[in-house]
Amino acid sequence: MVESDSFLAFDLGAESGRAILGELRGDKLVLSELRRFPNRMLDAGGSLHWNIPELLENIKQGMAAASSIDDLNLRSVGVDAWGVDFGLLASDGSLLELPHTYRDSRTEGTVEDVLNRIPAEKLYELTGCQVLRINTIFQLYSMVRDKSPLLGDARYLLFIPDLFNYFLTGEKKTEFTFATTSGLYNPRSASWEDKLFDALEIPRAIMQEIVFPGTEVGTLREQVASETGLDRLPVVAPATHDTGSAVAAVPVAGNDWAFISSGTWSLMGIEVKEPIITEKARKSE
Repeated sequence: MVESDSFLAFDLGAESGRAILGELRGDKLVLSELRRFPNRMLDAGGSLHWNIPELLENIKQGMAAASSIDDLNLRSVGVDAWGVDFGLLASDGSLLELPHTYRDSRTEGTVEDVLNRIPAEKLYELTGCQVLRINTIFQLYSMVRDKSPLLGDARYLLFIPDLFNYFLTGEKKTEFTFATTSGLYNPRSASWEDKLFDALEIPRAIMQEIVFPGTEVGTLREQVASETGLDRLPVVAPATHDTGSAVAAVPVAGNDWAFISSGTWSLMGIEVKEPIITEKARKSE
């Protein structure tokens, strides 16, 4: 007998990842951990990178674990991850290098350089993002400043969850919640902020279409389905920034609550219909 609908989620943190199976049983969502695995940074000549092939293999092993469960009515697969980091693809879709980690030293001095071009008040007004050296905007500017040839060779930028969605489906999209971590997204216009790309000489063409949580990105590649024993299931973008998914999962209703999300970072906030981007908010960071 076929069981209730099930969904396979991969939650990738900056130190570990896990495969979680969610099963709808009546009015309850029952969670079970299928696999947990480390996420190890690689030190390559003093630069810190993420081991994307190892993470992808662990994702596939989690998928294989799900496929081995009898009578499982698996409906879709989704991936979330820590914020800001990205990979660059060549025109043929190959990964140009293992993505740098946000802890890498290449961004030293970038905040000062960027703020010399764009005042802090203007940067906050356009993005609502706290000025942190780890943000995607500063990582990309470090490549502009250092004349990295990779930026010229890049045809596509994919954030970490986007990258795995691409390896699983062949499709290239960016999900909204992750875009908001980059420091390059304007929440008022709901689009990439061209003024920032122009001012910092970052190529705008490498950015992808932004989709919202719940969007079906694509279906599993035939090879991935064959390797893992799954059908060619839909891959659906959740809130791909892990904090977004954590907040979405808070079991509350109404608008009289706040959250504290503690992981690698501890974040406190509320859900609102419009972003609060004011000078008072900027100064209270």
